Amino acid sequence: MVDFNSVYQGDPPWDIGRPQKEFVQLEEAGEIVGSVLDVGCGTGENALFIAARGHEVWGVDFTPNAIKKAKNKALERNIKVTFLTRNALDLHPLGMVFDTVIDSGLFHVLNDDERPLFASSLANVLHRHGTYFMLCFSELEPGSCGPRRVTQRDIRNAFDRTWHINYIRPAQMESRRLTDGIHAWLSSISKT
Repeated sequence: MVDFNSVYQGDPPWDIGRPQKEFVQLEEAGEIVGSVLDVGCGTGENALFIAARGHEVWGVDFTPNAIKKAKNKALERNIKVTFLTRNALDLHPLGMVFDTVIDSGLFHVLNDDERPLFASSLANVLHRHGTYFMLCFSELEPGSCGPRRVTQRDIRNAFDRTWHINYIRPAQMESRRLTDGIHAWLSSISKT
């Protein structure tokens, strides 16, 4: 098990110092709408970008060091984002419901037992017909270094009841260490 709090004392390879291009493109295309929750927000780059584009944004991560860095970035950049240390498997206590939820690299660290809990947790904080955008490692990524790989079937199985899969498409997840990026899936999943 990775000690994420210790990892965030330094600069993790997934913390690229800017938003992931997939989320930039989604926002520019108008797919990210209304209020936004960045679940597993890390140091907040995606949340800060989206907030700077005029959205009300909250970011949650269970890692205190990541949230501390995110709050510092928000202060330095004078961008309003609510960053909180929270468990993504229990989002109901946020007391908020969002139009859009984004996830860059959280889903692929969840084990099989956690995935249904996560889907249920998301359902508690996403408006009906709201959309969850997930960027995760794909099984097409060679080797075994890094998080577990995710198949399209894994995604469909996790979101099979009160959800509608709009699309799952190949994408690239940017990394500090791999200049060509990482094979990933970008999913658009709506709450029915």
